[in-house]
Amino acid sequence: MREWHILLIEDSDEDVAATIRGLRREDVAMVIHRCTTGDQALDYLYQRGRYNDPAQAPRPHLILLDLNLPGTDGRALLAVIKDDEDLKAIPVVVLTTSNNPKDIASCYQRGANSYQIKPVDYGRFKQSVQTLIDYWFLVVTLPED
Repeated sequence: MREWHILLIEDSDEDVAATIRGLRREDVAMVIHRCTTGDQALDYLYQRGRYNDPAQAPRPHLILLDLNLPGTDGRALLAVIKDDEDLKAIPVVVLTTSNNPKDIASCYQRGANSYQIKPVDYGRFKQSVQTLIDYWFLVVTLPED
């Protein structure tokens, strides 16, 4: 079974715990890497600082990105990722509480591959994360590492 690396960029411990519970699957082998700030995510993606070991910071197959992050926020981080020739092929799913039409339009204009609003109800949230995994890892063909 192929091992998939997901970079989860989320500052809320509660949202991370819910997302990880929702991501757990027996039919998809996932390794979840977490960054809590946009700046930390940039270090991870560019393998700088504490992430300079490629074994500790492998290129993700999918990025789950919250918009409201301390420091470099998710909007700015998305723009950096999608403007970088080496990173822009990594699918980025914005996973956020914002249902602001301006955020939605802006993220798609910056190259987001998907925009998912986090449901408040955990059962609905888990179902939306399961659908996300089904789509990105069982339906879509992603590029090789």
